[in-house]
Amino acid sequence: MADALKDMFSKKFYERLALEFNKVDKNFHPDKFVKDVIKNIDSLSLNQRMRNTSMVLKQHLPSDYKKAIDIMWEVIPEFKSSYTALLFPDFVGQYGHTDFKLSMDALKYFTQFGSSEFAVREFLKRDLEKTLAVMKKWSEDKSYHIRRLSSEGSRPRLPWSFNIQAIANNPEYTRPILERLKTDSELYVKKSVANHLNDFSRINPDWMLNVINAWDKKNSDTAWIVKHASRTLIKNGDARSLAIFHYEKSPSLKVENLKFEKFKINLGESLQFSFDLTSQKSTSQKLVIDFVVHYQKKSTVLVPKVFKLKDLYLKSQQTISIEKSHRFIDFTTRKHYPGKHMLEIMINGKSYGKKEFVLFT
Repeated sequence: MADALKDMFSKKFYERLALEFNKVDKNFHPDKFVKDVIKNIDSLSLNQRMRNTSMVLKQHLPSDYKKAIDIMWEVIPEFKSSYTALLFPDFVGQYGHTDFKLSMDALKYFTQFGSSEFAVREFLKRDLEKTLAVMKKWSEDKSYHIRRLSSEGSRPRLPWSFNIQAIANNPEYTRPILERLKTDSELYVKKSVANHLNDFSRINPDWMLNVINAWDKKNSDTAWIVKHASRTLIKNGDARSLAIFHYEKSPSLKVENLKFEKFKINLGESLQFSFDLTSQKSTSQKLVIDFVVHYQKKSTVLVPKVFKLKDLYLKSQQTISIEKSHRFIDFTTRKHYPGKHMLEIMINGKSYGKKEFVLFT
């Protein structure tokens, strides 16, 4: 998340932040804080601005860590549900290692306003088992924010953060957390558990499959988690994962007439494509159909990104026509480059045709 989020840490935001700190701590000097924190801010990235804010707060809050946390505890509700609230747990992650219990309590509280998932990893890195013992208790908390933190913060490979290699090497470390959350009904939690398992599907698929095979998938929440956690394996055509959901392991199909409405499109427009799918089998086949956009990067290398199209049952000898539209716009996480791109049709993890198109930006 580049410019859009980076710009949230602006002079206007810091003026508001300073005002809220001054309301709680009259020794906090707003003008001096704002002057210090915006120094050279234009050259700083999102994460650099976050860290810089923690560093400058350290200079302006009481040197006594508990007093500083007490002040932050009162201020953070004014920044509820804002990405900028992540600076509060970031402060804990950087400066709270001499008071473990207070820091764990602060991260538990702060995560209800802005996720502590990145900050808690600083403690996992330093004392894995002690921190996991606390996070296992969090997995039973009445707050879904805290339950979600127990799973998200302990993922072996959390995007935008460093890997926890000890967990990657031994997934049994976090299994108690996943087991406690496998029937959670809160979508925010379910997504995290599924993503945690999906991390392991890339690292240790045998372990991951053994775990989900043992779960009762008659529970609708568990079934949702298992399906979402298996998405990478299914996209890759993993036979064991396909079998869990009764997808056809060896589909017999023919894909014809892969067409574009136009093969030259401009950024902001949509690629309209269609194809015919015919069964060549005497029985019905359960299929998961994806499409892959091979994006041209700045280096001109094509990099694939898989998108879900649909699940369906294809009857014996049946032919159906499928249409789809995919829009090309820049996001904070994806920038498009002009040139040749490619569309690929994937069914049960196998390729059934590719076609080039050209994108102008």
